[in-house]
Amino acid sequence: MDLLIGFTTILVVIAAGAALAHVGVLDRRSQRTLGEIAFFVASPALMVVTISRVELGAAAANLVASSVSLAACFAAYVVVARLRWRLDTGALLIGALSSSYVNAGNLGIAIAAYVVGDLTVVVPTLLVQMLVVQPAALIVLDRITGRGEGVRSAARRLVTNPLTVAAVAGLVLATTGWRLPAPLLSPLEMLAGAAIPLMLMSYGAALRLSPPIGRAGHNGEVVVATVLKMGVMPVVAWAVGVALGLDDRVLLGVVITAALPTAQNIFLHATRYRVGEDVARETILVTTLASLPAALLVAVLLG
Repeated sequence: MDLLIGFTTILVVIAAGAALAHVGVLDRRSQRTLGEIAFFVASPALMVVTISRVELGAAAANLVASSVSLAACFAAYVVVARLRWRLDTGALLIGALSSSYVNAGNLGIAIAAYVVGDLTVVVPTLLVQMLVVQPAALIVLDRITGRGEGVRSAARRLVTNPLTVAAVAGLVLATTGWRLPAPLLSPLEMLAGAAIPLMLMSYGAALRLSPPIGRAGHNGEVVVATVLKMGVMPVVAWAVGVALGLDDRVLLGVVITAALPTAQNIFLHATRYRVGEDVARETILVTTLASLPAALLVAVLLG
């Protein structure tokens, strides 16, 4: 029931954004503004609050299984899309992220708590994505959109990106056990509460303002990304987890995390850098719809 409520909540907020766009409250410009606010303010606050509160007790095997499944799907998409469609770097990167970057920071934490009963199972995926995959992807996106070149520019983009800085700050707090003072924590929590609604409403508005699914001309890329995300990634996570001897609860957590839909912030990045938006938007929608039955199947098989 908690799993159903979690997915229903996401779909309702997405529908609210679509409805606002339908009646004219949100247009293309305001939809992008919602995404910008989420990127620069609300999402960094969410990262600090969320990561600072998790317990860093996840086993190394969990980290390996999560990382291998992500890397396998990312690489598979790159190979297939490069050979089949000859995509440019930006579109290729967004598609690869859509096929492998899971909704760990939002839905993943809720599912880890409600279905697995252990928040730590989602921590490795969350940290790998936030501290390794996302910073590297943003550096590439910055570079191909003409925001500077060279090691110094790349380092500057890394240390000034709000999401990366927030993830590092949260990790430091979680590692050291420090707690933010109430005058600082309270506004961060308020801003963090706005992150997911902003991202989801921006996404919903984009669905209404963009061509319907299947009409944007990227059906092949969406199908490949969806199959990798919802079919291949959980299987790879399960195989690696079994090979490494993960126990029942941790194995369930690793596999069900891999079966989560593509994260909404991939669309946020696609919108911000104006590359691969159609593939990100459609893959997120299809995987979000498919992830509920997938997660329920995983829970039945491994729970």
